[in-house]
Amino acid sequence: MEFDLESGKVIAYTKWQKCVLFMRTVAHIVFIIHHVFTFASGSLLCVHAVRNNISNIVDSCNHGAIFATNWNFSFQTVFLFLSLTYDICEWLSLHEVPRAKKIAYWRDIVFTSLVLPYTLFVSLMFWSVYWIDRELVFPKVYDSIVPWWFNHCVHTNISIVVLIETLLQARRKPVNLKLELILTTFVNVGYAVVYYSIFFFANRWLYNVFGIMTWWQVCMYQLLIWASSYVFYYMQFPINRLIHGSEPEPEKTVIERVEKEPQLEKVPEPVEETVFEKKGNGIAKNFEIAAMQNNLDTMDAPFSSDNWSLKYRSLREKFENSRL
Repeated sequence: MEFDLESGKVIAYTKWQKCVLFMRTVAHIVFIIHHVFTFASGSLLCVHAVRNNISNIVDSCNHGAIFATNWNFSFQTVFLFLSLTYDICEWLSLHEVPRAKKIAYWRDIVFTSLVLPYTLFVSLMFWSVYWIDRELVFPKVYDSIVPWWFNHCVHTNISIVVLIETLLQARRKPVNLKLELILTTFVNVGYAVVYYSIFFFANRWLYNVFGIMTWWQVCMYQLLIWASSYVFYYMQFPINRLIHGSEPEPEKTVIERVEKEPQLEKVPEPVEETVFEKKGNGIAKNFEIAAMQNNLDTMDAPFSSDNWSLKYRSLREKFENSRL
């Protein structure tokens, strides 16, 4: 990826990044078609059930808007349209426009706070209970009306959306941790209020699995539901970093950091001395050697440190330097 050093913006993609963008765009288009087709098929199934007065299907259709599966399906649909819109902006080199950045911002928030936690919850919880006793979540009577592929569209394929999106789009850390946790908590509490209200006002459970539990088991199950959404939320970021690596440092930041680092002082190159400098230095060195030799002679002489010896030497120097 190439950066504009003045603005820090991306000005060109590498071939691999273009390839990933192409795969991401194709995946978003395919899943949008999948979700629209599934929604249309579900609507036709409800119309058919109402016309033929199939009570079980009609009852599910009447409560269709409050099933967790449909809530999650709606979150995914919104996310896919936001993603495709931003993909188009990238192809048109408009991804640095403020509106495009806002689209990317909400795309990532919807995915991390709503799509991934509740998709994993819906898929894992549905198939776990289905494996234990399918009558609690998807009775056999539905098989004569609801095609097998429709069940996989709303409970299995949704996890494929999350898997492919995680592989193709790096989300190493939260975009806005506080906002994402608020959205996750709001949906957790809001959805609990919905199906508990149905029980207290209509005297029936939205899900049959609650009907076989005691109240303390219902409370424990509710805590499990809430805890799982937060576990799924927090675990997505380290998994994403394992796939895509650590956060890359922009080229502009690297250049600024290098420029701020203290430069090593250059060692001055030795200057070649001229003939006169060499001669002068030689004479000076001879004087230094002679002085050092005199000091050594003085230090090695016997009684050199005695006071009478020092007086004698000073008197001798006076006689030797006199004119006589």
